[in-house]
Amino acid sequence: MTTSTNAAEAPAENPLDNAIEQFNAVADRLQLDEGMRDVLRHCKREFTVNFPVQMDDGSIRVFTGYRVHHNEARGPVKGGLRYSASVSLDEVRALSMWMTWKCAVAGLPYGGAKGGVIVDPRSLSKRELERMTRRFAAEIGILIGPDEDVPAPDMGTDGQIMAWIMDTYSMMHGHSVPAVVTGKPVTIGGSSGRIEATGRGVLFVTQAACHDRGIALEGARIAVQGFGNVGSVAAKLLSEAGAKVVAISDSNGGLYNPDGLGDMDEILALKHEAGLIPDGARGTRITNAELLELPVDILIPAALEGQLHGGNAARVQAPMIIEAANGPTTPEADRILNAKGAYVVPDILANAGGVIVSYFEWVQDLQSFFWEEDEVNVKLKRIIERAFREVAAIRDEHACTMREAAYILAVGRVVEATQVRGIFP
Repeated sequence: MTTSTNAAEAPAENPLDNAIEQFNAVADRLQLDEGMRDVLRHCKREFTVNFPVQMDDGSIRVFTGYRVHHNEARGPVKGGLRYSASVSLDEVRALSMWMTWKCAVAGLPYGGAKGGVIVDPRSLSKRELERMTRRFAAEIGILIGPDEDVPAPDMGTDGQIMAWIMDTYSMMHGHSVPAVVTGKPVTIGGSSGRIEATGRGVLFVTQAACHDRGIALEGARIAVQGFGNVGSVAAKLLSEAGAKVVAISDSNGGLYNPDGLGDMDEILALKHEAGLIPDGARGTRITNAELLELPVDILIPAALEGQLHGGNAARVQAPMIIEAANGPTTPEADRILNAKGAYVVPDILANAGGVIVSYFEWVQDLQSFFWEEDEVNVKLKRIIERAFREVAAIRDEHACTMREAAYILAVGRVVEATQVRGIFP
């Protein structure tokens, strides 16, 4: 994923405040008592660690990392690990809460978790990155496990980092434990289709949203903010489905061509070679902030949280927004977009493809029986389309937004699980 819009244009938002405000709104709708609200507003477990790592030059550097469990009423907790200089405890708390709702919307037997290390991974050599990852894995080893907490890749992490975590955990337990993480390379127990899963889920949700609105995806003008793993896969698949991708961006800005940017495979190849979206004759250079306000049919924020806020929401022209990032829209922006009649598919539904296929990977690891990629994609499509239909049905029943409907479904399921299990002792 990419970095956000220019700092001067985006106000400093606390993602935890936004997550709690979203929860409070649905708690009122569900008429939850204060005790239940208090349980679900708090994260159950928060772990902070400061750990030393020896650098290539022999010096020692101390890193700070977090692992947070929001709620485990529905099962083991699940959520990614991100490496970013902007990681904070409140950000991790918010992301873990959103993971609880995301898993519940998809009907998965998980609670929510999240973690991260305050680091720019690009500033480390590969050897330093491995040493830091293995030390962090050892530090959080008291929390993670196939039946307790199953991490996955997020911003700044990938399959190689998951492989190092899996190997470290396995060495600590004396035998291979592939189910301790998901998003691993296929050669050590990863699932076919996992790398593309979040972006493919965005495709399926966008198709369902277009059908729900009675509009054609073919020929629709699409802008994608964030040309990392999620955004690039979504852009490629949507282009193959007949949509016209007219704008993309990464941490160094982006490109815009109202007639379409052309072959996404070529752009991806150039980005992989240079590490950035290439300059050239494909389109006009734009900023991340400008991309969000383009005259397009569908906007897909696939970067960081808080990109659509009170300062720019009124200028957003897209009538449909598919949230491929976590928490890209603040509550204030939500109110502005709703007043404008924008159709917003919330993150806890739109980007659930990754955790759905992570669930498939976990199941395959536990039973040591693996599926073909076609089977993975069919199962992903079935689950995420079912979740979309359930959310749309609640929206129609309650005459509310898609976000409110998704939260009604998700929070309701977590409340039910909490009530059925009871409060120990």
